Amino acid sequence: MKKKVLIILSDGFEDIEAVTAIDVLTRAGVEVTIAGLHDGPVKAAYGTTILPHTTIDKVDDDFDGVVLPGGKKNAESLAANLRVVELIKKFNNQHKMIGAICAAPSHVLAQAAGILKNRPATGDPIFNDKLATGGAIITDQLVTVDDNIITGMGPGAAMSFALKLAEYLTDKKTADSLAQKWRVNR
Repeated sequence: MKKKVLIILSDGFEDIEAVTAIDVLTRAGVEVTIAGLHDGPVKAAYGTTILPHTTIDKVDDDFDGVVLPGGKKNAESLAANLRVVELIKKFNNQHKMIGAICAAPSHVLAQAAGILKNRPATGDPIFNDKLATGGAIITDQLVTVDDNIITGMGPGAAMSFALKLAEYLTDKKTADSLAQKWRVNR
């Protein structure tokens, strides 16, 4: 059965983090649904524009996981959206995969949803204070996997992060095959 993942974007998302996750997961055979906070195109921090499939208020929780790209403006908007925070808490309670990278682990997972208490996580180091006050155990790794939560440090970790998401949602063989094809060290 094909896995389904929700990727949530708002203006100011980090281009490479979103596009890499969308691309890698799609190539891994995961059904990707992109949701914006509002109707219409969403503009990234560095100019990429994506037209989401739907809006956050129209999705249910019928997904195997959720991915939150970073970008400070995006992370702040996602953290301030009650529907996003509600979904993150629900997915965590249902033990579904939650992936967040860059500013999203600190702003959304640690601060808004409060799901990183006593859990190892990573994110953009400039927001480590937010991770710490949210109770996270900061690993300073490019990618940290703790059970159902996968966190990534930032743009330089985008490919490693996306491959870990693919591995979680499919299997190690699929992720390794993509990495080998692209000559990415894992």
